[in-house]
Amino acid sequence: MKRMIRNGSLLIICLVLCRAQVTHAQKYSLLIKGGHVIDPKNNIDRIMDVAITADTIAALAADIDTAQARKVIHAEGMYVTPGLIDIHSHNFAGTEENHYLCNGYTALAPDGFTFRCGVTTVVDAGSSGWRSFEKFRTQTIQHSQTRVLAFLNIVGEGMRGGVYEQNTADMDAKMTALTILHNKQYVVGIKVAHYVGAEWTPVDRAVEAGKMAGVPVMIDFGEQRPALSLDSLFMTHLRPGDIFTHAYAKLRSRMAIVNDQGQLQPFALAARKKGIVFDVGHGGSSFSFSQAIPALKAGFYPSTISTDIHATSMNAGMKDMLNVMSKFLNMGMDVSSVIKASTWEPAKTIQHEELGNLSKGAVADIAILQVMKGKFGFIDASGSRMDGNQKLECELTMRAGRIVYDLNGLASVPYQANTTTVAVDEHASGAEN
Repeated sequence: MKRMIRNGSLLIICLVLCRAQVTHAQKYSLLIKGGHVIDPKNNIDRIMDVAITADTIAALAADIDTAQARKVIHAEGMYVTPGLIDIHSHNFAGTEENHYLCNGYTALAPDGFTFRCGVTTVVDAGSSGWRSFEKFRTQTIQHSQTRVLAFLNIVGEGMRGGVYEQNTADMDAKMTALTILHNKQYVVGIKVAHYVGAEWTPVDRAVEAGKMAGVPVMIDFGEQRPALSLDSLFMTHLRPGDIFTHAYAKLRSRMAIVNDQGQLQPFALAARKKGIVFDVGHGGSSFSFSQAIPALKAGFYPSTISTDIHATSMNAGMKDMLNVMSKFLNMGMDVSSVIKASTWEPAKTIQHEELGNLSKGAVADIAILQVMKGKFGFIDASGSRMDGNQKLECELTMRAGRIVYDLNGLASVPYQANTTTVAVDEHASGAEN
């Protein structure tokens, strides 16, 4: 009996030691195997493996041993990219009456609309101003799994709509700059939007604040009739690195970058040469095929692809980030260019170059995407349809090394009948590695 107990104890010790050796050998928490990696920062556009340890990219290589990882995700036939960055969104959701996108009903809390599209970072485009940013920070930013950054509106009240956004007395460059400097981890720039008037006051005060805080300005331009000059905006008022959103809009109250003969305006090329960033900012009324298609044919691709997502635009032609990216894919951009405009270029534009890439040591924000083939229709702001034969779909999203969306269970263990399954806490939130 003593010999049996001794032998049994030795067996247990051996099993524990063997398990410890295996665990020690598994230096990666997760391995994405066999996917086509697109990492524009590092000029990677080929099949590679990506290894993650905790919340960090640990290695990229042609063939990483699966025995080194606790979990393996097979991504053969799929694209593995940095987590997407939506540089123009509206996320200051709330319940205040007559507050539009500033703590109002039209804005969207991000987590329900980001991860399913491969988006891991959003940049709220001016929903809050210096008077309302603290509320946005405590109510939305600090309670979101999605990384939420912000352009601060030059209007102190933010995007309350109506007369509030016309109040030049509330466009305080100093208070805007000070709020940014006190919240550098969240605020990446300044937004001008929806102003009706022939004067340049909102733009000039935003640029003044941008100089003080060292951040770019994003311009949503064009409520005035007759329209103010885009040439003057680009060449006189804005600086290199400032952002022109709604780049492919066709509005009666704004000059367009493509003229009525379908030709790209010379001032658009001059502005790009100067260093102006051209952002899509699709929205509900700010994207037209009559602008985008001839512009792309002329080689005038967007610097950054974004949604201008809110409750209205997501249920119209815009829909979501992948739908907007798919439009550009069908208009002639290749997959690598579309990914670059949705990851690395936005990261550079907002001066957060630690994001939008898969460098070793970078945070493990990752999207696994499929390009679906078939017959698809895409709608612009006017209701016109463009037919296409390819469409992006998100298979899996990882935020800081944690799987937050998994469409088809790539990271899950196959179900088998007559096996014991683990009970799940009904309050559990999200999938764990």
